[in-house]
Amino acid sequence: MTAPRNAARIRVAVIGGGRSAEHEVSLASAASVRSALDPAAHDVVGLTIGRDGVWRDAAGQPLAGSSAASMSAALGVLAGCDVVFPVMHGPMGEDGTLAALLDLADLPYVGAGVRAGALAMDKWATKLVAEAVGIAVAPGYLVTAESADRARFDRPVVVKPVAAGSSHGVSLVTEEAELAPAIAAALRIDDRVLVEDLVTGREVDLAVLQRADGRLVVGPPLEILLDDGRLFDTEQKYDGGARFLIPAPLAAQEHDRLAEASLALFTALGCRGVVRCDFFLTPDGPVLNEVNTMPGMTAQSQVPKMFAHRGLTYPALLGELVRGALAAAGTAAAATPGQVGR
Repeated sequence: MTAPRNAARIRVAVIGGGRSAEHEVSLASAASVRSALDPAAHDVVGLTIGRDGVWRDAAGQPLAGSSAASMSAALGVLAGCDVVFPVMHGPMGEDGTLAALLDLADLPYVGAGVRAGALAMDKWATKLVAEAVGIAVAPGYLVTAESADRARFDRPVVVKPVAAGSSHGVSLVTEEAELAPAIAAALRIDDRVLVEDLVTGREVDLAVLQRADGRLVVGPPLEILLDDGRLFDTEQKYDGGARFLIPAPLAAQEHDRLAEASLALFTALGCRGVVRCDFFLTPDGPVLNEVNTMPGMTAQSQVPKMFAHRGLTYPALLGELVRGALAAAGTAAAATPGQVGR
């Protein structure tokens, strides 16, 4: 049962969990967001989607016994909130599926809509969009279970599932014997796999934030410092050993090219909220790695660290995202009388 709302504060439903391999990461992000939202300005309602698809309340109790019934109950809870903050990572959440549900229910929400979420989660589609707006990507090809036996090795490659995050299923292949096992591992996560040429360069990330007034702001660049020959894999991302340099030391031209590419991707994909764009900086310029429409959202995650360096604290960043979602919903409602959703 939803508690009576305090009209002086914004009621925010924070959703975490989900069915993807990033379930635990999403839980950590959602818990961090719930605790950091300014209690003077927000009433927070916690919801979790279990690995079984069942929605649960803040105490971890199922809202009903099945996915469908618990989703129906969750929609009743969400209807009593002003805005939804879906801190979902990976498929069945960040990929536009949850955004579609919220759109159908006319509920304002933080982050990307259906199109941007689906495109950015699909690394193959993201590459096509990036190339269309003049951004370099690693040469590569698509593999399925049917075509896996035709994959050939002639240079070092990175093998990755098309739609997955947190580097799950990603392998660096430097010898021919490693290729088939790497593809098989990626196919256990997704039915489509990317085989990309290994790009040698500095790993530099930029974040684009759409402020509540609609302005796009690019945060300071972050460089991921890795040992030679290492990938920024799942272990390094979450064992606390990752080393970030903010701001990354860049020449003015390097910074401008990365910022322009990030803004172009944000616009071309149709993003909202905050997005992290990951690049390899090579002697020939930036090469896109991937785009995250709901990046990690703990205080120690890359995006909050970037904007904190600019002076926008973690709670202030979250508040900006909430206000931006409400502003976007208000704009859509004005454009389409009688509707609140986008």
